[in-house]
Amino acid sequence: MKKTLLAVLCVAAAGCSTQGQVDPNVMQIATTPLTCSNKAECEVWWQRAHTWVTSHATYAIEASTDTLIQTAGPDGGKRALAYQITRAANPDGTATIGFAAHCDGAMGCKPNPWEAGADFKQYVRGAAASAPQTGAKPSQPAPATTHPEASQGQSIPPTNGEALSQ
Repeated sequence: MKKTLLAVLCVAAAGCSTQGQVDPNVMQIATTPLTCSNKAECEVWWQRAHTWVTSHATYAIEASTDTLIQTAGPDGGKRALAYQITRAANPDGTATIGFAAHCDGAMGCKPNPWEAGADFKQYVRGAAASAPQTGAKPSQPAPATTHPEASQGQSIPPTNGEALSQ
């Protein structure tokens, strides 16, 4: 009995160890700050952010203001992502749009939060057409960016892909 349980746990652990592998291009896009340059661009990007969440979220939108788009969830044990999108004004007149995605699934999230974050940012920038819940890699390479550690207000999730906050 103990040997069987140990074998099952080893297989489960081995399965989890490969879950966290994310394409470096996807990670680069997902960690690039999303900063709009003026009020008009920020309004367009915020509308796109709302459209993306509406078309990709499994959970209902609980809050939608000028600075927050938030879905319900995540529900216990489910792999579906819950989203929280924020908009913060910067002193120079720009604004930074933040992306956070979380699930409560023991086997990871579906779609992968890194891929969802990259897809979200490409869509908001107008750089890619986005299909709901594809989970596919973004089709375009990352734009020129600063080093990910220079992105204030972003946290990098564990490599198991269970949560992403940027």
